[in-house]
Amino acid sequence: MTDPAVRRRRQALYLFFFLPGIAMSSWVTRTPDVRDQLEVSTAEMGLILFGLSVGSMIGILCSGRFVERLGTRPVIVLGTSLIISGTIVIGAGSAVPSALLVTAGLFLFGAGMGSGEVAVNVDGADVERITGAPVLPTLHGCFSLGTVVGGLVGMTATAADIPVHWHLAAITLAATGMLIHASRALPTGVGLSTRPPTSGTTGQTRPQVWKDRKLLLIGAIVLAMALAEGAANDWLPLLMVDGHGLNAAAGSLVYVGFAAAMTLGRFCGTFFLVRFGRATVLRASAVSGALGLVLVIFSDNAAVAAASVLFWGLGASLGFPVALSAAGDSGPDQTARVSLVAIIGYVAFLVGPPALGFLGDHYGLRTAMVAVLVFVASAILIAPAADTRDRAPATLDV
Repeated sequence: MTDPAVRRRRQALYLFFFLPGIAMSSWVTRTPDVRDQLEVSTAEMGLILFGLSVGSMIGILCSGRFVERLGTRPVIVLGTSLIISGTIVIGAGSAVPSALLVTAGLFLFGAGMGSGEVAVNVDGADVERITGAPVLPTLHGCFSLGTVVGGLVGMTATAADIPVHWHLAAITLAATGMLIHASRALPTGVGLSTRPPTSGTTGQTRPQVWKDRKLLLIGAIVLAMALAEGAANDWLPLLMVDGHGLNAAAGSLVYVGFAAAMTLGRFCGTFFLVRFGRATVLRASAVSGALGLVLVIFSDNAAVAAASVLFWGLGASLGFPVALSAAGDSGPDQTARVSLVAIIGYVAFLVGPPALGFLGDHYGLRTAMVAVLVFVASAILIAPAADTRDRAPATLDV
């Protein structure tokens, strides 16, 4: 593969990370409006978000097998198409209004995120292998950049009282254009299984991956940090509205601050990874995330809570991409290893937050975030597991 082809492929992956980010934040920033239109409680919103969980679980569980049989390209395109379809269905559900239709849209959205994002991470890990540079933090930075852009648009739409369905329809049109443009640059055949198609091969290989203790510890790191990111993506605007008394527009602005901190952390992450290594960076990230969560949960000052979201965002920024890079370096069968850790991460990212809704309905969203804090604090202790090689690559192909 020529260098221009690799460059075009990497740029396409930037768009495939950016697109889910802008779609996700467009939904998240409008959750207070959708809740009010549907006239549901926090617990009922948790049930609606369960559609996202079910869809994501189906997508996650199918993705690795689809990638091995079809390659990453068709799975990425299908997953992205489902995200776009889910976004327009969510908008339609808010216009009716219909909780069932919003749940169905979130199911499609989750299926697309679960399947497409696992595949796009496998493709990104392959680009890291080709270039010898830490690419995944920057790719995930594009997801966070998408959340910033989507959050700003969502905040503006909220302040201007633009109906949710018109807002999401515009996002759908933009995302469709990105999909058509980016899909042309992806090569075929990436991620296909090289194992002989015998009945005993899969059964012999997969248990070895699941039994790899260091890989499972890496999975525990990504679970904790992805839960921290997912909890903010699903609940932060409502947390600031219900838990700290901000209005809907201000709650969206706080979420934009979180997304901006995530973006900064991911785009600057390579600099620190090259100099300090994965374990040190992950431990510092977990400390930052835990500090932000402590202040959001226990501070009664709304300004302090809003500012501390920046620590939360910086802390959560590198856990997912760095753990995926570590998984890819942890042994043979890179596709299976990256898929396993990505599955763990997306389970936490998409399935964990709805459970927080049930806790939030009984104890308040601020108290519910204590569960997230416990997981993030545990990542401080197990961060050394990410040192699957001595140091991140010192070269960066820009």
